[in-house]
Amino acid sequence: MSSHTAQTELSFLGKLLIEGDLVCETGLHIGAGKGTLEIGGADNPVVKDAFGRPYVPGSSLRGRLRSLLEQALGLATPKQLVYVSKRKGQEVRIHSSDSPSDEICLLFGRVPGRVERVEGDALGQATITPARLSISDAPLNLDSITAAMRESLDDELTEVKSESAIDRITAQSQSRTLERVPAGASFKLRIVLDVLCAEDKELLGTLIQGLSLLEDDTLGGGGSRGSGRVSFTNLKLTWRNAAFYKGGAETEAAAASDLATLRAQVSDITQKLEA
Repeated sequence: MSSHTAQTELSFLGKLLIEGDLVCETGLHIGAGKGTLEIGGADNPVVKDAFGRPYVPGSSLRGRLRSLLEQALGLATPKQLVYVSKRKGQEVRIHSSDSPSDEICLLFGRVPGRVERVEGDALGQATITPARLSISDAPLNLDSITAAMRESLDDELTEVKSESAIDRITAQSQSRTLERVPAGASFKLRIVLDVLCAEDKELLGTLIQGLSLLEDDTLGGGGSRGSGRVSFTNLKLTWRNAAFYKGGAETEAAAASDLATLRAQVSDITQKLEA
């Protein structure tokens, strides 16, 4: 838990920008959903922008980080979860609480009101907690798809992975295809952490914890079948205090080739986040 209390006053101190590359260690599939089928097309296409280029939605990365942190912090138990949706077959359960030191609510926000717990009495949240964390859609680094890679791809930018499901009684095989961004491709990462009080500096460690958990887990679909392993490289942290937005200068808080190197610098970085 953080050192935030009910008496903590919020006053904009600045923004910490985290930029770098999200690299596909294995093929990455973040599904687009599809209302129609194309002849010869993959059963499960990846999400693409208006130019037909795959990207990583900020909502997908943000949601995965939240889920992993909830599990790591022991907040994914029925007593800790509330319903966002109770529609049958489409239930959505997330963590929420009314504790002022709850790191999940501080990072991802909290809306006031009465919400139903998965187990136990309903939760009445009286205060709004503004989200400190925002994650932009991550566009594809086109240079990361090399000429040699393009020669082996089904599309110019993606591959199609064929999979089979086998019936345990009849041994009949049912095939399916999964469109993926190939291993070696990378995306431009941009994360912004708002610092609204001195106590918010502690949240950088929690954010990097989430990114570390993701490197040892998966992003997108098909993770248990080999897809979705990613890493973070070429990381740069820039501190823009309140004065920057009035014409002041920004400060480079850190630079690291990988997440492990950045994690070792957390305490030094937080000392640089001055108003």
